[in-house]
Amino acid sequence: MNYDLASVDYILETTRSVRKRLDLTRPVDRETVARCLDIAIQAPTGSNRQGWSWLIVTDAEKKARIGDYYKQSWYAYAGVAARSAPGETPSPQMRRVISSAQYLADHMHEAPMMIFPCVQGRPGGDSAAANAGLYGSIIPAAWSLMLALRARGIGAAWTTLHLSYERECNEILGIPADVTTAALLPVAYFRGETFQKADRIPASELTYWETWGSR
Repeated sequence: MNYDLASVDYILETTRSVRKRLDLTRPVDRETVARCLDIAIQAPTGSNRQGWSWLIVTDAEKKARIGDYYKQSWYAYAGVAARSAPGETPSPQMRRVISSAQYLADHMHEAPMMIFPCVQGRPGGDSAAANAGLYGSIIPAAWSLMLALRARGIGAAWTTLHLSYERECNEILGIPADVTTAALLPVAYFRGETFQKADRIPASELTYWETWGSR
């Protein structure tokens, strides 16, 4: 089968967290999201258990309460980061990231839709294998969801700061104690037509063959 690799590569290379370009005034089509979720659950999952769930929130009151916890967490995080690097001047790219992250924190509650990718089970303490298996059973599907949304003109941002208040947020959303929330995706149609590749360190500089440190 022949694929349009240019289109596939473009979606893969330009899908990233969308913050300032989220259209906070336009409702997101539910049928489109449902189709994207059908695509997402074709992702691999540990032992094929399919222990994932997707909580979709559009209720204004719930979004406001979750957004408030997210905002508190962001400003606490930003304050710690500033104190840990006093006088350090961020790069232009990092300044853009900080600016967009703060914008999202201030406007999180305005997102037309929030999607919470969840997975059955809880992190297993110091067990690296158990934790990798748990998150590895939801993150591929959540990323597939973001790619499918992106291909349909809908942006999302991978965020986790609300988990500083996990218990409080779970109570608001009715999430059971034996379920782990992997992320909070604010979802909205994005403004503009194109996205650019990010400025990344070349993969060749970060890739080793056969043993660590060997290129």
